[in-house]
Order: sequence, then C-alpha cells, then structure tokens
Amino acid sequence: MNESERIVVGVDIGTTKICAVVASADEHERINILGVGVAESEGLNRGVVVNIDKTVEALKKAIHEAEHAAGVETQAVVVGIAGDHIQSFQSRGVITVSGRDGEITPGDVRRLLEDTRHVAMPADREILHVLPQEFIVDGQDGVADPIGMSGVRLEANVHIITGLVSAAKNVYRCIEKAGYEVSDIVLEPLASSHAVLHPDEKEVGVALVDIGGGTTDIAVFEDKTIRHTAVVAVAGNKVTDDIRKGLGVLQDQAERLKRQFGVALVTEVTEDQDITIPGIGGRSEKSIGQSTLAQIIQPRMEEILEIVGIEIKRSGYGRHLSAGVVLTGGGSLIPGTAELASEILGLEARVGKSLGLSGGLVEEVSNPKFATGVGLVLHGLRTGSTGASLLASDIEGVGAGGDGFAGSADNLVNKITGRMRSWFDEL
Repeated sequence: MNESERIVVGVDIGTTKICAVVASADEHERINILGVGVAESEGLNRGVVVNIDKTVEALKKAIHEAEHAAGVETQAVVVGIAGDHIQSFQSRGVITVSGRDGEITPGDVRRLLEDTRHVAMPADREILHVLPQEFIVDGQDGVADPIGMSGVRLEANVHIITGLVSAAKNVYRCIEKAGYEVSDIVLEPLASSHAVLHPDEKEVGVALVDIGGGTTDIAVFEDKTIRHTAVVAVAGNKVTDDIRKGLGVLQDQAERLKRQFGVALVTEVTEDQDITIPGIGGRSEKSIGQSTLAQIIQPRMEEILEIVGIEIKRSGYGRHLSAGVVLTGGGSLIPGTAELASEILGLEARVGKSLGLSGGLVEEVSNPKFATGVGLVLHGLRTGSTGASLLASDIEGVGAGGDGFAGSADNLVNKITGRMRSWFDEL
C-alpha cells in the first residue's frame, strides 16, 4: 500500500444494523472500498443509542470484520448520527474585514462562521454542522468562495444542523468504549448524499430520502448546496411491526416476510403467490397471498412518503426539484417503493446506489443499505484530505471530541474553516 494512500473508516450506527466501511484514496483521488463489516444492532431505538453495551459489542464486530477484510488496523473512525432529535435552521452572520488592504482571508471566514454560531441554543442542544449557503461581499450576493476578494463587509447565510448533546455524547461513548476515536461526526443524510447523488442532481434540485430501520432521513439540495434536512422516526421497523401485528407472527418472521415477499404497491403483485406463515406455539401453519402482505405494507410506506412530502414542502424547495427524489437505505429495497414515491410525491423517483467508487468491493457496497457507510468514508476522504483542505495545519491535531462536545469550540471552528473549500466542491 502506497504511503500516499489515505485510509478512512466510516461507521453507520443504525437502528437495525451497524455497518463499517474501510476505504482508501490514492493520489489521483480514486476511491477503493477495502473492507465492509456488518453487525446486527439491538442497542438503538429510532436512531438513538439506548443500550451502550449492546452497541459497543456490535461496533467491535462490524469494525473488526471490515478491518480484517481490508487487512488494516485503525484508530479513528468517521461516525454518522441520526434520530428525530436532529433539527436544522437558517442563520446569518456579518463581520467587517480585518486586513488593511481589504482582502478577505481564511481568518475572516473563520470569524464569520464563528459569528453565525452565536444563536440562542437550549442547553441540551449542540451544533453539529454549519453549512454555508452563500456569501455576500459588500452587498453583492451569490458569492460561492470569498477568499481573496476585496471588501469591507462580509456576510454569510448558513444552514445550521443541531442535535441533542446527550445523543451525540452517547455515540462518542460507544465508539470510545469499543476502543476507537471519533475523527468526525456527520449527519447521516448528509453522508448518504455524498454516496448516491450526482453533482448535476444537486445543482438542479433533488431530495434524498434514506429509509432506514428506525429513521427516515431527508436532505433537500438545490444550486449545489444542502437547503433542508430532517430526520423522521417512522421507517422500515414500523412496516415490520405492522406485518407482525397484522399476521400474528414473531418479529424476525415478519422481517423475513418483508424482505422475501414484500411489495410496496398492491398493483405491482402480478402473480399472487401463496406464502406460508409458520404457526406460533405449536399451532398449524397457514398461508396468505402476496397481495395480502402488500396490503399491509403499502399503507405504512404511503405514510412514510407522505411525511417526506410534508418535509419537502416545509423546505420551500418542492417546486425546484427537477431531479425528483432519490431513495436509498434498506427500506428502498422493497419492490415498488420508487413507483409509490413518484405517485405520492408527484416527482420522478429512482433508487440510489453508491457512485464514484473506483475499485475494491464496489459490488458489495452497491446495495442501497450501505449508502450511509460509503458516504461517511467519502466525507472523511474529501474533508480530511491533505492539500484539498484550505487550512490543513488547523485540521491536524483535532482528534476525538474535537467537534465541540468536549468544549473544544476553537478546534471545531478551525476544522469547519479548514473544510470550506472541500464543502464547496462537495455540495
């Protein structure tokens, strides 16, 4: 392995599974997937850690499996965070340019981003991401990257994503107890977007909908920038619950029925094949038609997509989404989901698979359920890459807890400024 290769490990801590992905990037920015590890997750509820020990065990299993496949050992990981405690809002900051010659420097941008963070926040919430929407130099708006320009007054509109301090701390605690450091904590829909969205889609307007087990994550993009984010606690597990209650079977049997025979649209069932359902507690088995199963699944999938529709409307960009909707996550694997989505949302819909990978286990991670894991390593490789970042020296030395949760706000601001350039490339 070349010295020039950078290796990043991404860990998607999901409600139904924990997925670890190891990837490397060479000097030509070609990304190879080196290893994948998956473990069943039982320590989470609706995207939030509720049992540290179970989560730590699953984390160790998934990361060891991925490391073993890749033949590497790692110290730090990029980890995803979700849960319906995630909230986002727009903010604005303004500063005067400090230099005598009026040239805008990285230091000015750092001060400006720090200014946008001065919003009244409840004590139990913490800022996870500050994503610049646009800069305004002396009243001239629409500036994508102001560094090097001349001006007196520098303003920025930013998208601020916040989460519960306790939820983020528990994610940190799990990773540290498993024996690793957190190099970065990333909102999961933001990570998934790196993996499955094409830059052209982000420009013309697209909504990413990641239907997981415990949460459905939504991110709306337009003009290459993220405009709205939301996490909703209605997802694939609710579909499984409906099957369990509707057919009177056990949870794992319901999950198996959903995966093997589930269809999201009753009209998509062409041959109504019989499905045998095992009896509970010694009772005789019974059989149902596949259309009966679809009649249980469809209403819940409709509900999930209707909530997505409300969030898209709330973003104010509903009419701007020329590229429609990209569905990803395990929930998008149910046949007929894309057709149902386009029917309910009135937008073109496709199921998204990971893009932009050069080699390695590309086939293995092409499944939509790995989108977040792949997105996390892409995020890590792009933002942590030496040379691509504006202030590489500022990023170095920001290790675990450098995201402000351990009180290291200065580190976080340095880190954010250091990532400005790469954000504009990404979003």
